Amino acid sequence: MSDEIINKVDQSPLITFNLEDLLPSKVMEIDIAEFLEGGFILREKEFRAALKTFDYSPYSGSVVRLFCSTDAILPAWAALLVASKLSEKGVQGIWASTSAEFFSLYYRAALSTHDFGGLKGKPVIVKGCGDARVPQDAYVHVTSILKPIAKKISYGEACSAVPLK
Repeated sequence: MSDEIINKVDQSPLITFNLEDLLPSKVMEIDIAEFLEGGFILREKEFRAALKTFDYSPYSGSVVRLFCSTDAILPAWAALLVASKLSEKGVQGIWASTSAEFFSLYYRAALSTHDFGGLKGKPVIVKGCGDARVPQDAYVHVTSILKPIAKKISYGEACSAVPLK
């Protein structure tokens, strides 16, 4: 009898899909209130001037959560103008009132463009219980995407997965 320990998980055809792999490497925030007079009043000329002289370089390589921390009533174009300025610098902006909403919206976009072709007809385990920034909504969304693609879907870790399909 051999005392060799065999790792059956490594030998299985299971493919682990880890939503944490899709997390942005850098997340930053821009509070539109900082461009408003007293945090509440948007004066178009001053707003545009402030955005024109704003230093966007620290935001390079990040995904930016856009929000307004005050109860200011903003015209719809205000956030669009900030997003446009970020886009000119190659930076993605996402409007989200909270950090949780930001990550939910971010994952919706990231999963809609992700290539799942390599998982077709394969048993997939969606890794869970990891980074708290990965919202429950992302797990639900990826499951609905994988359902028609994967042969089998499980959730958790290979040693204690919960079958979903």
